[in-house]
Amino acid sequence: MGAPVALCFLLRETAGGREVLLGRKKRGFGRGKIVGLGGHVEPGETPAEAAVRELGEEAGVVLDLAVLEPAGTVDFRFPARPAWDMECTMFTAAVWTGEIAETEEIEPSWYPVEALPIEDMWQDADHWLPLVLGGTVADFYVEMAEDNETVFRFAVLGP
Repeated sequence: MGAPVALCFLLRETAGGREVLLGRKKRGFGRGKIVGLGGHVEPGETPAEAAVRELGEEAGVVLDLAVLEPAGTVDFRFPARPAWDMECTMFTAAVWTGEIAETEEIEPSWYPVEALPIEDMWQDADHWLPLVLGGTVADFYVEMAEDNETVFRFAVLGP
């Protein structure tokens, strides 16, 4: 079983369409890639509590647990590097307070949902992120190849 992590995708409506808040990772796992905001679930925390805490730490966002919408899970497997395995619980939210700001870990930016920066993300994001942002709530399985970069196997395990 992988490490428990939580992600939360903030969504907003603009004149140009829906946008999602993602961030360029400045340090640690995935450095240089554009990622969803979130991180490890600490002992005693629920995934929702972790998502709220992480968005505060990474981008200055203040979220209420009540506004989180469940968005499914992703079981990430790295056979060549099992220490990277993750069990990810995802949420979306359209209501928050606080000024979104860059931190030591993340440089947040808004991206059109219809034009995600896939070329700068982990390759697996193209498989599941458009589904999640389109409203699909499901459990996904991602197995990475030996290079830990490309997707070897992807499956939708069900709602």
